[in-house]
Amino acid sequence: MQIAIVLYDRFTALDAVGTYEMLARTPGADTVFVAERTGPVRNDNGSLALVADRTLTDVPAPDVVVVPGGPGQSAQMENGTLLGWLRAADATSTWTTSVCTGSLLLAAAGLLKGRRATSHWLALDFLKTFGVEATGERVVTDGKYVTAAGVSSGIDMGLTLLGRIAGDGHARSVQLLTEYDPQPPYDAGAPAKAPAALVEQLRGRSRFTLR
Repeated sequence: MQIAIVLYDRFTALDAVGTYEMLARTPGADTVFVAERTGPVRNDNGSLALVADRTLTDVPAPDVVVVPGGPGQSAQMENGTLLGWLRAADATSTWTTSVCTGSLLLAAAGLLKGRRATSHWLALDFLKTFGVEATGERVVTDGKYVTAAGVSSGIDMGLTLLGRIAGDGHARSVQLLTEYDPQPPYDAGAPAKAPAALVEQLRGRSRFTLR
C-alpha cells in the first residue's frame, strides 16, 4: 500500500506530520511525501521543512492520498498541476483524505461536491460554496473520502483510517504506543467552547470571511 502525503509551500506542519505518525504505522505501507518538485518544502512560518522525495508525477496512483491544509492552501486553489493530480490520483485511490483546509483543495478539484466533509471551523462556510455539505464534526467519512477538521484533528483522522485499513486492534496498539491520550490544559478547542470574544477576534482575521 502506498500512502502519498502532499506538500506545498506554507502547509501546516502538524496537518501532515500528525497524520503521518498514525498512517506510517500501517503494516506494509510505503509512506511518501510528494510535491511538484523534490526537495525541502517550507511550512507556514518558514521555520521547518519536510522533504518531498517524489514528485507528483512520480506517484500517479497512490492507494491513500492525504492533503494537509495551511495558509499556503489559498495559493493552490487554481494550481492546475496539483488539482489535476488530485483528480487523477482519486480516480484509482482507495482512500482520499484531507486535514484542515486541505479539504478546500479536494473541493476545488471537484471531489467533494454533494458529499459531507469538514475543514477548519473558520473555513466551513467557504467549503459550502463548492457544493459540499460542510459539518463541524472532527472527522467525517463519506464513502472513500475522509476529512478532518483543524490541524490537530489530523491525528484523529489518521487513527480512524488506520483502524479501517489495519483493524481496530492495530489502531489501538498505535494509539497506546504513541500515548495519544489528549488532556489539554484549556477547554477552548472548538468555537462552541471558546470565549465568544476570542471566536469573533479570529473570525475577523480569517482569510475565509465571506463578504
